[in-house]
Amino acid sequence: MKQLNRSAIAVGVAHLCWLSAAFAQDAAPAPADAQVVTITGQRAALNSAQQLKRNSDEVVDSIVADDIGKLPDKSITEVLERIPGVTIDRTMSRSDPEHFSVEGSGVSIRGLTWVRSELNGRDSFSSNGGRALSFEDVPPELMAGVDVYKNPSAEQIEGGISGLVNLRTALPFDIKGQRISGSVEGTYTELNKKKDPAGSFMYSNRWKTDMGEFGVLVNYANSESNTRTDAFQVEPYYPVANAEPGRTVWIPKGAQWRTLDFERKRQGAYAALQWKLDNSLRSHLTYFKSKYKMQWDENALFSAEGNPTNLRVTNGVYDANGAFMSGILSNPANNGIEFGNNTRTSNRDSSTTDVAWNVEWKPASNWTLTSDVQHVKAESEGLDSTVALGTIMQQQNLDLTGSYPKLMFDAAQTAGLSDPNNYFWAFTQEHRDRSITEQTAWKGDVKYDFDHPVLRDLRVGVRFTDRDAKTINSNPNYNWSAISQRWMMPWQINQLATLSDPRFSAPTTVNQFKNFFNGDASVPAVVFPAQSLVAGYPSTYAQLHSYHDVLCAQAGNTCDPWKAAAFGEANPSGDNEQSEKTKALYTQLRFAFDDLKMPIDGNIGMRYVKTDNKSFGYTVYNSTFIIPPGGTTGLGVPTIAPFAGRQDYENSYHNWLPSLNLRMKATDQLQFRFALGKGMSRPDFGQLQAYTTLGQSVQSTTSGTGAGQVTNVTSVAHTGEAAGNPLLRPVTSRNLDLTAEWYFAQAGSLTFAVFDKRLKDIIVKQNSSYQLTDSAGRVIDFNTATPVNGARGSARGIEMAYQQYFDRLPGWLSGFGVQANYTHVKSKRDLYTPVFSQYCSNVSGAANLNLNLNGCDTDGRTFGDLPLEYLSRNSYNLALLYDKGPWSARLAYSWRSKSLLGNNNNGTNGTNGVDTNPDSPTVGQNVIAWGLPIWADDYGQLDGGVSYKFNENFRLDFQGTNLTDAKYKQIMTHHIGDKGRAWFVSGPRYSVRLGMSF
Repeated sequence: MKQLNRSAIAVGVAHLCWLSAAFAQDAAPAPADAQVVTITGQRAALNSAQQLKRNSDEVVDSIVADDIGKLPDKSITEVLERIPGVTIDRTMSRSDPEHFSVEGSGVSIRGLTWVRSELNGRDSFSSNGGRALSFEDVPPELMAGVDVYKNPSAEQIEGGISGLVNLRTALPFDIKGQRISGSVEGTYTELNKKKDPAGSFMYSNRWKTDMGEFGVLVNYANSESNTRTDAFQVEPYYPVANAEPGRTVWIPKGAQWRTLDFERKRQGAYAALQWKLDNSLRSHLTYFKSKYKMQWDENALFSAEGNPTNLRVTNGVYDANGAFMSGILSNPANNGIEFGNNTRTSNRDSSTTDVAWNVEWKPASNWTLTSDVQHVKAESEGLDSTVALGTIMQQQNLDLTGSYPKLMFDAAQTAGLSDPNNYFWAFTQEHRDRSITEQTAWKGDVKYDFDHPVLRDLRVGVRFTDRDAKTINSNPNYNWSAISQRWMMPWQINQLATLSDPRFSAPTTVNQFKNFFNGDASVPAVVFPAQSLVAGYPSTYAQLHSYHDVLCAQAGNTCDPWKAAAFGEANPSGDNEQSEKTKALYTQLRFAFDDLKMPIDGNIGMRYVKTDNKSFGYTVYNSTFIIPPGGTTGLGVPTIAPFAGRQDYENSYHNWLPSLNLRMKATDQLQFRFALGKGMSRPDFGQLQAYTTLGQSVQSTTSGTGAGQVTNVTSVAHTGEAAGNPLLRPVTSRNLDLTAEWYFAQAGSLTFAVFDKRLKDIIVKQNSSYQLTDSAGRVIDFNTATPVNGARGSARGIEMAYQQYFDRLPGWLSGFGVQANYTHVKSKRDLYTPVFSQYCSNVSGAANLNLNLNGCDTDGRTFGDLPLEYLSRNSYNLALLYDKGPWSARLAYSWRSKSLLGNNNNGTNGTNGVDTNPDSPTVGQNVIAWGLPIWADDYGQLDGGVSYKFNENFRLDFQGTNLTDAKYKQIMTHHIGDKGRAWFVSGPRYSVRLGMSF
């Protein structure tokens, strides 16, 4: 950090020297005021965005605010979704598809996730282990516009293969004279019946003095959001022999429901100070801060049935492939189906602060020198806490033939689910993390304007960055700890910690699930742990785990007390610290052949960048196998001492990034573009993490109690997983774009684009070996999965966009318009070292590459041929517009097709798949590690808004989101076909905003 501060001071001094040198020059005559474009209304905003696209040197699409602080959607992610080729995720995290995000989350461009983010043309990011902003964290009220560059040129900062997103704020000189504006807004969410406030304020002014012209702009925005998401989930299907007499059928191990309450507070502050002496010297200083604080609380059920092949069906109905459609599920062998009831809370507090200073000096009419210094600091801290109960359902009546699951309960079952006496304390799980990232960057650019019929200008520039990133995770990362489980009996405890036992009294609550699925579904009330137990970590965790200690002593055993996951200073092995320095140099020539019948202009350039990265972390081994008092039989289990070894790494690489952008003007309205370039995307800091965990997996059976316990060991496996690889190289691509653009009117255009991206060094996981020595001096090999640059791929497709207002219609009808775009993307990924096995193995975790790359079914067979994640082959937007007089309106529908969310995710994986390999010694047994591909199904959402402008000072906006109450569905792949996994409903939201401007 000291080095970072010294760099910041040095760059600041250089910046001052640059400015001082500029003052020493003779002042040029003051120019006339620059023309200022005032955005008023939806049509003007569309026309402004169209002109940006039309006049840009690169392939770009933009959205411009149609009033001060008024982008057309409630979040930056939703704004981006309207742009051709851009899609957004609908889950809170790409690593956790079980939780829905109402405003969307991760952004993909042309089906690829390697997106760079900028704020006013400068690097910007969140402290989440990645390299881009979490766009949902940024207040849209502070933005003047959003630009998406599809094939950047040499002068633009490297790092985005799929494209770069530039968020633009206003500067004081963008506004003529004094401007005071603000807004107050209220939002109503139909599902949870809550109202949320929001507001913004902006002041801008400019003054002419003897020292030049000064301008100042300050902007502040604050909003709250309280939403609810209801969900049904169906568990994976298992092939069950003789569930029907003489027939193998596929049966899900249960179905359940859940609800999640989400609370978000988002604040943003922006200030800009601008000055110009004359046309030769100008400068501006900007400050931007975004704060995001969220918490979600969830009550969720899940099937904890450990023996799904013991399931039986009464009155079963099956499809042609033998897959369950409806019937009554039961498990006579286990006296019922076990379910878990979770109360979970997750909170996060994050912020990004960006300070930048820009100076532009023209020592002569054909020379322009620019200096730009920036410091970014991003911080984030989070806690994830879960407490769970367990219960037994004697049976479950389930119907999957409709648009979402129907679960039917009789009066006795309904009463039993709301009775605390039918539950026991099951487990706890906690996770903590903290991260901070800082970067100082400086770039200097020189532009020389030619007085030449062909050559326009030559640009040369350098850029230096110094970034430090530190992430601390709890260890274990997600610390799952049992309180009382049925599989613990009788070898460790003799009974469960039931709520009916006064020794195990802790607070609970009953969730009635009111207005579930917005009233479209009815589910019974269920008992859950009280929120105070989840929020009271770690003291409440210690209380709950004391119940296990009581039961353990009662059974005559000695059990280790519960320990909270180590964190911070108590957990140096959870640290991930990295330092990255980059040096970039570019040159770019702009030219134009204006005398041709069809004039051609463009630019050609080369960017060179060198990256130096240092990181340190730990390799950690902790044994989880406890030899019982009676010893073990069967296979021997090595005794390996706990291990935590620090490792330091250095990694350097350089990249040459050429680019060519051409534009041909066939007519004044019709133009064509050709763009060719090479891009790179550095690995995320999470992928560079030098942290490896090693484990010893022991499968065994235990009989007897107390000192008479005997454990028979049937298998021993040594595996590991590297969270990252500090020696990774960047993913690179060769990009080709062809466009045709017809601009036939103001806010009227028809455009078409073809693109092809050839990808190299895609990051996947492959196995390597790590060795430790046991107590007997034997070397033990750990089969460790490590991220590597291990694949190539491609993404190619087309984009089409059309917008027009129908001005020739009579009267008020002339205010109608339409906006539409469509994107088709096809992707492919080929491993450098192919991994495929027809049958899956019993090796679980990251070391099973066949499982993690290809997916394995519960019948022990591999899937394979999976596409790139988060890519929809087809997506489109369609909007009906109106803009006439004081009225403007929009009805917008956004749709994307099925996309892969992941494979082998939590909830759709396990180790009890059926071994169907005829050559396996365990054929027919439930011993196979499996993980299903999970997909987001086709999803479309209708949003709309109406605005009325009373006069130049007041405007009233009404906006509705998800007007048709769309259901977001996820599906899971089985060899018997795709089956519904989850259905999410968040309900419509309505907002009213009063905007004021003076």
